[in-house]
Amino acid sequence: MAPASVLVLLFLVILSPFPNVSAVGVNYGTLGNNLPSPKKVAQLLQSTLIDKVKIYDTNPEILGAFSNTGIDLIVAVENYHVANISTDTSAADEWLTNRVIPFIPATSIVAIAVGNEYLTTDPDHLKPNALIQAMQNLHAVLVQRGLDRKIKVTTPHSMAVLASSFPPSASTFATTLMPVMTSIVGFLADTGAPFMVNAYPYFAYRDNPGMVDLEYALLGNASGVRDPKGYVYSNMLDAQVDAVRSAIIALGFGNRTVEMTISESGWPSKGESGDDAATPENAKTYNTRLIERAQSNKGTPMSPKKNIEIFVFALFNENKKEGGVSERNFGMFNGDGSKVYEVDLSCQFCSSNGGTLGFGEKMSSGVRGPSVWCVAKPHADEKVLQAVLDFCCGPGGVDCREIYESGDCFAPDKLHAHASYAMNVYYQIHGRNYWNCDFKGTGLVTFSDPSYGTCKYSQQ
Repeated sequence: MAPASVLVLLFLVILSPFPNVSAVGVNYGTLGNNLPSPKKVAQLLQSTLIDKVKIYDTNPEILGAFSNTGIDLIVAVENYHVANISTDTSAADEWLTNRVIPFIPATSIVAIAVGNEYLTTDPDHLKPNALIQAMQNLHAVLVQRGLDRKIKVTTPHSMAVLASSFPPSASTFATTLMPVMTSIVGFLADTGAPFMVNAYPYFAYRDNPGMVDLEYALLGNASGVRDPKGYVYSNMLDAQVDAVRSAIIALGFGNRTVEMTISESGWPSKGESGDDAATPENAKTYNTRLIERAQSNKGTPMSPKKNIEIFVFALFNENKKEGGVSERNFGMFNGDGSKVYEVDLSCQFCSSNGGTLGFGEKMSSGVRGPSVWCVAKPHADEKVLQAVLDFCCGPGGVDCREIYESGDCFAPDKLHAHASYAMNVYYQIHGRNYWNCDFKGTGLVTFSDPSYGTCKYSQQ
């Protein structure tokens, strides 16, 4: 029999979510007249490492196109709809009924972004309190429908919500926004939704090229910028994230868990005349490093163990977008699907069957993208797990002989290990949909193969 320490190690390997790699999110804007159809976009993204897509509305064509793809979507309430949804829960219910409910569960909608940079876009006309009221109303409707664990409610902010962003450890929210930000952060902490921030080192460098080191803005290994509290930053993006963390702590939420998501970050390949920063080379460098950063599972100097979800901005150049030249050239791809510059979105876990289409990535012929497995959460309730195990090995139709005493997956003889094996088989044979790995909230999907020794976890 293996030593107890070895079994404990195997047990941790089985239950560890995403220990080696995280997938990447991308922003899919549609302000262009030359973009591929949503169906084509969804088809092409399935063979890439992108597993989450954030859009700026609830475009029904997009929601339909991403059904049964295994790609999670974040949908949005446009800024001009926020006031209406803030009035009462019936308005929120109507919005949800018309915009979201018809597409789930076939389309995996995991979050609703209420507004975009709402507090800083038009402060003279948009009422701050309407934002938190709309968020609360949507969440209340999700609770009523039993969807609040599947679909989170949040809102993306610009860095302009901060009074200042340097030094990171001393950052606070703008004084005028303190009341509403306190309510928003409290809501996020209570509901388990992430704080979203749109962070762009590009703009900081473009506006102050004499004061900001280019390599520091491009996520390179710069010599380091030191914070008075001892934190050393090798890139500006980490400093921006920690500035937001400090502002959250300054509101009194240091003892609460509020996850951070970079809802937008990118670099344009073209800008106005004289904008030497906006080049294909710099855009390639930044987004390549940003994707590597997203996959690294690394935190920031202030919170090194807290992984940050990242959404690259953007998927396409949008030729009808308002603003300067750079605003229309943040895309990694042109409207015809060709790459603006070489960027690697290939997925090392994906099948390499099939030909090359559109974006130049391999198209797999089977179920979407990464090899994925379903395992039990480390601290799942054992009574629920036992019920799950009984179901899987009974009515669920799972062949559980491998976890019997003579089977290859009997050891370690632990409920969590046996449940993980059974849950994964059920998940694989029922189509690998996210709801097939829920099991009353005890299951989670992982990209890391939980197989060990002679115990092999099936896929598909």
